[in-house]
Amino acid sequence: MFKKVAIANRGAVAARLIQTFGKMGVKSVVLCSEADRGLPYAGMADECVVIGPPPPRDSYLNHEAVLRAAKASGAEAIHPGWGFLSEEAEFARKVLAEGLAFIGPSPECLSIMGHKVAARKKMAELGLPISPSTEELTGSLEEKAQQARAIGFPLMIKPAGGGGGIGMIPVLGEDKLKKALETAESQALRGFGSQALYAEKLMVNPRHVEFQVVADRTGRARPLWERDCSIQRRRQKILEEAGAPAIDQESLALMAQKSADVLSKLNYDHLGTVETLYDRASGFNFLEVNPRLQVEHAVTEKVSGVNLVATQIRLALGQGVDEILADFGLEAGSWPMRPPQGHALEARIYAEDPLRFLPSPGKITLFRPPQPRAGLTLISAYAQGSEVTPFYDPMMAQVIVHTSDRLSSIKMMSEVLAEFEILGLKTNLPFLRLMMDYEPYLAGNIHTGLSEQLVCSENYQARLEGLKC
Repeated sequence: MFKKVAIANRGAVAARLIQTFGKMGVKSVVLCSEADRGLPYAGMADECVVIGPPPPRDSYLNHEAVLRAAKASGAEAIHPGWGFLSEEAEFARKVLAEGLAFIGPSPECLSIMGHKVAARKKMAELGLPISPSTEELTGSLEEKAQQARAIGFPLMIKPAGGGGGIGMIPVLGEDKLKKALETAESQALRGFGSQALYAEKLMVNPRHVEFQVVADRTGRARPLWERDCSIQRRRQKILEEAGAPAIDQESLALMAQKSADVLSKLNYDHLGTVETLYDRASGFNFLEVNPRLQVEHAVTEKVSGVNLVATQIRLALGQGVDEILADFGLEAGSWPMRPPQGHALEARIYAEDPLRFLPSPGKITLFRPPQPRAGLTLISAYAQGSEVTPFYDPMMAQVIVHTSDRLSSIKMMSEVLAEFEILGLKTNLPFLRLMMDYEPYLAGNIHTGLSEQLVCSENYQARLEGLKC
């Protein structure tokens, strides 16, 4: 077991990692920016090292600063969390060259999966259904626009070097294309340190269904069921659940096993998520592989009983997937290892306007989380008095509930969100509370456009004003 691990990330993911490291007897070293040194999560770690000023390029994306601080701390490994450096093959190579372990896929796997265009080509070769897309866009702005428009409108501009919704811009027609390319390049550079983009055909209001896979260095890969992440705003997830409602179990099981089989053929060697877009007419269409821990990992943990962060640590130490899953009560072999246990929901709490979903940075003057209870998990890096800065993603907390079935989980989430009080800045809590009572959501008729549908519904703004923000 590692004695000390450096966390090259911030916020909620750092808080989540620190918690599991402590339970495993692993000391944690948080590498943070000057803007984050005073946040509660930094004080939770065994050590905190400031690596640079607030802009990500000067701190969280700065390879040399991260490696220098990790080595000076005596850490044996680096966990990159999600976002920032988590999908960067070159960073992983540098970590290994310094004699440290990288808690994630090998650089070879990241070279394929971390670059979305390369991953799509590989998956298409292996027979996964994929919607039309371009190679990496190259040349002048006009040349990039010409390459993108060749697949036809509507289309989506996406970063080739990272996920999480950053830099993803839908384009419905020619008049918005060049502006979308410029905006996506800027966002991708800030978020991932790379301007590389590609374009793919845009499916209108599909389901976003993803499949968690655990793989080891021998090429064995096992599926851990699915998550539905269809409730989104600005192309970023805000409400996730396991399992996916209103899709037949046979189709889900087949796609889960196919996802694991394909990663096995590629000798993928760590935690990975196969993301798809789904509609009844075309079934599952491959979107991308996220070669890292996902924000929504906790719902899979609840229904599977598998601690995914602990699994990452053990995979990085060279342990086998069957051995690891057996320790969590799952039989070795193919799908299904056993039925998922109950139903889990996760709501992401953001500092943002619940009407336009724009970030709302500021000081938190009141942070009163819901009372602890069975089936509730809260992950947060903030507290009363904390500052949500404009430098980073404004997610303040993840609320996870786990009950016997979907409607019970929705009922519990509704109660929990009603208790959660945050003052001093705008939050999306009112939006999430209204979604819990929205008839299409309750019925499982969900899709990626449902958030916009709710916001455009009659009396939405008036109902918002009747709730505490």
